[in-house]
Amino acid sequence: MRIVITGGAGCLGSNLIDHYLPHDHEICIIDNFVTGKKEFLPNNPRLSIIEASIINKELVEEIFSGFRPTHVIHAAASYKDPLDWIQDIETNLLGTINVANAAMRNGVYRFINLQTALCYGRTKQCPIPIDHPLAPFTSYGISKTAGEQYLLMSGLPVISLRLANICGPRLAIGPIPIYYKRLKEGLNCYCSDTVRDFMDISDFFSLMDLALSPHASTGVFNVSTGKGHSILEVFQTVAEYLSLTRPEVPIVPPSDDDVPVVVLDPSKTEEVFSWHASVDFKETIQRQLAWYDDHGVNDIYSHLLSVKKP
Repeated sequence: MRIVITGGAGCLGSNLIDHYLPHDHEICIIDNFVTGKKEFLPNNPRLSIIEASIINKELVEEIFSGFRPTHVIHAAASYKDPLDWIQDIETNLLGTINVANAAMRNGVYRFINLQTALCYGRTKQCPIPIDHPLAPFTSYGISKTAGEQYLLMSGLPVISLRLANICGPRLAIGPIPIYYKRLKEGLNCYCSDTVRDFMDISDFFSLMDLALSPHASTGVFNVSTGKGHSILEVFQTVAEYLSLTRPEVPIVPPSDDDVPVVVLDPSKTEEVFSWHASVDFKETIQRQLAWYDDHGVNDIYSHLLSVKKP
């Protein structure tokens, strides 16, 4: 395969590079390094690194016409500043349109879009079925959902994967790196009264391999274990891993821009791809923490405006 990965220096993008380069695929990444890191990328003659924004339509067209990809993995996303609607719209919608149009003009065989579960908004169903109405309400969620809708109407062979919280090397968002870093430093923490689903990156890779196959079904799919866990459970698992006596921690209500429960129903994905997540919650968190033991915690980002400083 000849794969273009947008956002290839981010957590998922860089892990996908590590997963596919050993199999002799040619990879070209496009990343502006706003949240991605150059040091995440290996030095490999089969990896081309383009420092650019997908907002640049002419450059995206030039990259695609020169590299001639067979597959696209669209992982680029703007989320660093929850108040920057313009940047989010430019990257997550207009940038997605640029990548989609370049992919169509170059006849790519498969276009994998990595989508946020925040496309569903605040739901009353748990787990959330794939046909649940879309109701995003943040800059990140709205712009990502608009980009996904364009892709689905583009005529491209699109598989849009609506993702649970994927845990793996270089994870720099969410409660796991925050708790690991703060507890190691002896700092106070708090837990939002929320529930999320967490999935190990090895299960994500196994689905990606199936999605990139020539005859994979197109459409939208939830990617999840289908099991929810409270943020308090995450905190307690991190504390246990660090051999801390279970500390007291305040539980606070979800903030106005947060969602109380996000747990995705993967039943359609399991049926269509004959795939199931196999790594359980505790092992998923422990694998993540073991990686931090060896490599440390990078800069931590959040798509929430109201992340508190405990």
